[in-house]
Amino acid sequence: MNALLWLLPALPIAVGAVLLLVRRAARAVALTTAVATLGLAGHAALARPRVGARLFFDSGLAVDGLSAVMVVTVAGVALAVLVFAAGELREARFFGLMLIFVGAMLLTVTATDLVLLLMGWEVMGAMSYALIGYWWHDRERVRSATVAFVTTRAGDLGLYFAAGAAFAGVLAATGNGDGAFALAVLPGDPAPWRDLIAAGIVLAALGKSAQVPFSFWLSRAMAGPSPVSALLHSATMVAAGAYLLLRLQPLLAATGWAAAVVAWAGAGTALLLGAVAVAQRDLKQLLAASTCAQIGFMVLGAGVGEVPGGAAQLVAHAAVKSLLFLGAGAWLAALGTKELTGLHGAARRYPLVGVTFGIGALALAGVPPLSLWLTKDAVLGAVREPALYGVAFAGALLGAAYAAKALVAVWRPVDAGTRDDTEQPGTRRVGLLERLPLPVLALGAVVLGLPVLAGAGPHPAVGELALSGTLAAAVVLAVAFATRNRPDAVPDAVPGEGVAPADATWNRPGGAVLPVVATRHRAVATPGPQGLLAGWLWLEKAAVGLVWRPLTALAGGAAWFDDRVVDGAVNAVPRLGMAAARLARRPFESGIEGFVRAVAGAAGRLGTLARRPQTGQVHTYFAQAAVALIVLAVVFALAR
Repeated sequence: MNALLWLLPALPIAVGAVLLLVRRAARAVALTTAVATLGLAGHAALARPRVGARLFFDSGLAVDGLSAVMVVTVAGVALAVLVFAAGELREARFFGLMLIFVGAMLLTVTATDLVLLLMGWEVMGAMSYALIGYWWHDRERVRSATVAFVTTRAGDLGLYFAAGAAFAGVLAATGNGDGAFALAVLPGDPAPWRDLIAAGIVLAALGKSAQVPFSFWLSRAMAGPSPVSALLHSATMVAAGAYLLLRLQPLLAATGWAAAVVAWAGAGTALLLGAVAVAQRDLKQLLAASTCAQIGFMVLGAGVGEVPGGAAQLVAHAAVKSLLFLGAGAWLAALGTKELTGLHGAARRYPLVGVTFGIGALALAGVPPLSLWLTKDAVLGAVREPALYGVAFAGALLGAAYAAKALVAVWRPVDAGTRDDTEQPGTRRVGLLERLPLPVLALGAVVLGLPVLAGAGPHPAVGELALSGTLAAAVVLAVAFATRNRPDAVPDAVPGEGVAPADATWNRPGGAVLPVVATRHRAVATPGPQGLLAGWLWLEKAAVGLVWRPLTALAGGAAWFDDRVVDGAVNAVPRLGMAAARLARRPFESGIEGFVRAVAGAAGRLGTLARRPQTGQVHTYFAQAAVALIVLAVVFALAR
């Protein structure tokens, strides 16, 4: 039965390759393959098989506690995403690429050595390029795919470096490289090889998971179809880096420095990209930045040694983020926009999508009793350094802010700022296949945090759970309260002033209409007596001043830092490389290349002189030969 483990990654890869060639009955074949893959994943999670092979090195696949969770998560989310995609796309090329993508991720999470892991890692990167740039006729999409591919490939060099260091370390210690690539032996490698391996692993993982300073590539990945974003951001590709760090947490701890670097990278990403998410006006870009931030908690878990909490965060986030991206994709197809102002009323117009999206957004915010409330606290509870805890906790509160921003936008009534078809023609419908996976994923967003409480490890403290849940709910309410009466929510507000005329009205749910009173800064719906209105305005100003404005200021600063500092540093690397290449080329141009050109010129001139005696007349050649012989005779005589 262990041989079936090879079939787990091989089945989707083989069927995907066939679909790229045959292109018949693509949707039915892809969905059948996804169901079979989920069945194999479930069997592997229960049986925990292990298989090995001997090629030029010891290699194999295995399913243990961590990889058992991952194979079921990857296969389950892939099935949900493919069901959704079957309602939007028909091309066999898409489903073939998606199946190969899934198979590569399954190979990555079950590999027991660096070589097989690298194979899956590389195929996954290639498929991400093909899927992000799936609409290849659009140059901007292809450019975005190239940015994502080149950035992750730059980080992937660290994995090659780690494999080389692992082989060199074992070869230096034992005289042969047997078993050098096994993941289980890496923590026991001698210094300095162990530190070099850890450095390569950290570089590759942070690049793949879009952590600071590599986070910018993930926003470009939004150029692909919505199902690609849902799969890439939830259970594959981006999650692969976090999985690798969780898998090799003993190696990080053994170095004495790598664990701290990883922990701070995760916490810093959660804070900085959380602020970037708050500043977004595009729903998919908001979700992309939030992916970086939420992956940061998984990376933080690997850094502080909380592997069960990090794994639980990974699984719960996979359900939540795939749900949110599929909801955003359904609205994009139906309404033709993903701008937050253009999505006002979208949740009311398509209630099933709206309700499930709301569950996912509240889970993303960390509101009790939903899944990410428990998983994030499991990670935070393991942080012992006060400064690190403060950064990570601030990132968690920002998660509540950007989740609330998305939630309020889609549930707000249609208003003057709402515009349909701003990006593409809308179908004005959400099909059955597009709706089908949403309730299942919403259920996962609710319950997938429970393993944290059922696990054998230490549970989050009750007081900490209560505090974080209360603060998350308070931030959600504050953001909703601060944004519900902004000028773009009032149909008749005067452009540029935010003041509505005296007869302006704001339609409320159920058809009720409230009068609007003009204030200096915004139009506010008056619910009753003047005293109540004054209290309402005071509370609103306090919420805006204490919560919303600091958040937006922090988000703007983080966005500036990302655009100017991080992107500037990344862009400076190729410029410095080109400058160094030009400097290195000068000696060759003026020295060696000049010498070659001089030799070639001299040879050409000699050839020209050699052609001059070539007259074509035989008697001339005999005369030349005679003269040459006479000269040689004279030289010979003089020499003697």
